[in-house]
Amino acid sequence: MDFKKHIAERIEAGGLSQDEIYTMLALPPNTEMGDFALPCFRLAKTMRKAPALIAQEIADAYPTDEIVSEVSAVNGYVNFRIDRVFWAKQTLSRIFAEREKYGSSDEGKGKTVCIDYSSVNIAKPFHIGHLSTTVLGSSLYKLHKFLGYTPVGINHLGDYGTQFGKLISAYKRWGRKEDIERGGLRALNALYVRFHEEAEKDPALNDEARSFFKKIEDKDEESVALFEWFKELTLKDVSKIYDLLDVHFDSWAGESFYNDKMQPVVDELREKGLLKESEGAQIVDLEAYGMPPCIILRSDGASLYATRDIAAAIYRKQTYDFYKCLYVVAYQQNLHFKQFFKVLELMGKEWAKDLVHVAYGMVSLEDGSMSTRKGKVVYLEDVIEKCVEKALGIITEKNPSLENKEAIAKTVGVGAVIFGALYNNKIKDITFSYDKVLNFDGETSCYVQYTCARANSVLEKGGHAGGFAVGNICVQEFELIKVLADFPGVLHDALEKYEPCFIARYAVDLAQVYNKFYFDCSILNAEKEVRGFRLALTEATLIVLKNALGLLGIGVPEKM
Repeated sequence: MDFKKHIAERIEAGGLSQDEIYTMLALPPNTEMGDFALPCFRLAKTMRKAPALIAQEIADAYPTDEIVSEVSAVNGYVNFRIDRVFWAKQTLSRIFAEREKYGSSDEGKGKTVCIDYSSVNIAKPFHIGHLSTTVLGSSLYKLHKFLGYTPVGINHLGDYGTQFGKLISAYKRWGRKEDIERGGLRALNALYVRFHEEAEKDPALNDEARSFFKKIEDKDEESVALFEWFKELTLKDVSKIYDLLDVHFDSWAGESFYNDKMQPVVDELREKGLLKESEGAQIVDLEAYGMPPCIILRSDGASLYATRDIAAAIYRKQTYDFYKCLYVVAYQQNLHFKQFFKVLELMGKEWAKDLVHVAYGMVSLEDGSMSTRKGKVVYLEDVIEKCVEKALGIITEKNPSLENKEAIAKTVGVGAVIFGALYNNKIKDITFSYDKVLNFDGETSCYVQYTCARANSVLEKGGHAGGFAVGNICVQEFELIKVLADFPGVLHDALEKYEPCFIARYAVDLAQVYNKFYFDCSILNAEKEVRGFRLALTEATLIVLKNALGLLGIGVPEKM
């Protein structure tokens, strides 16, 4: 149950509403003081009394019950202690009743949330730079679904632009079908790199590329067929990685999908007097809002990202009638999103306030950055394979007789890649380190997975919890109960702030608290009643850790 709500409903102070009191209730710095605390300093002005006196009056008037066992006033705070046995029974009963649904809710019932993530470019490599948008978007998708929303996962494919003309030019000059079929995206990228190398010597190649792209726009049969082939090869390659990462989409509508939807946008902007000419280009002036102009059409009449994104937003609202539309895109695009969100607002789209740019930092390896044009690319597939290979080595060393080592190493290695991208606040830049993400003793998915394997082993030996009795609760047991009870609140906060890192950190915290309990408290050799309770705590921990990792897209091996 929501203990804060239970407490807030029974307090009357300074004319504050229950919601205001609920918000004021905080966690004391240590549990010896209590489980929840109400600071009374804010009430001093309205109640015209000293905070210490207010706290004492509230404590004296509060009706204790089977839930709140003790209330005390200390230095202007009212401290509330929840009955330990009640808290344990409530928490464990809910976990065992809901199991894989524990932490879920129906708060999003009837609300559709569009989530635009991954958005790979056709014929370009799926590299380490795509990791954050892919796993962050996927986790937000899973989280929204878990909390009752209807998520729509959108892979806004980069399938429009002169680069496709470059690729056709390169293929017709130097490519062979059998080489591309065999080499897939890597072979296509090699052609792309070669084009840029040759174009530096012969700039006329860029004109040829623009000509081929124009042919795609004009529906030239050969050019369109080549473009569709490149697209097919790309989706075949990236689908393997999406499967590995447990990432799924409901829509693959890319930039080209909006080709016939951009002219109505231009027409509406013109009708509403928002479009202005500037050096031959058509723009929306945003100077009054502290931003450079949003270019809608270039001087040659070509559309830009903003044009297509405005058209896409309107299409998504018409098609899905979204409650929110999230764009999981790197922070370098902050200005772009501010601009086209503002344009939609100026167009009178009141739902523009429901568009959210979920910005994230960059991912790089310890040896530096990348450039697709120059061929300096770190393929995400290679990073995953290396992690799986390293995981297999560590597992073999730790447990040489373990069965199915390859399958377990795959779960551990893939999990390490995902967790490495999600553990820190999304806005931070990440330097990916194989050693760090595969540290079985650090703040990693490996550590959490190993804790799950430990809990599984305990349950195999001791049996799964049936009915359980709650007697005296020791400190380690109570700390574990409190963390288990926190899970639904953590999920709510993670969704509110679009921060899956809250879930990742929670999983590490829970694993650490369980391991302390495991080492400090005898489980299998305890007396019968205590043994049953501790087995119940072990099983509850396993359920919650699986739920947490599942929302990040990470699997849990039974043994490690």
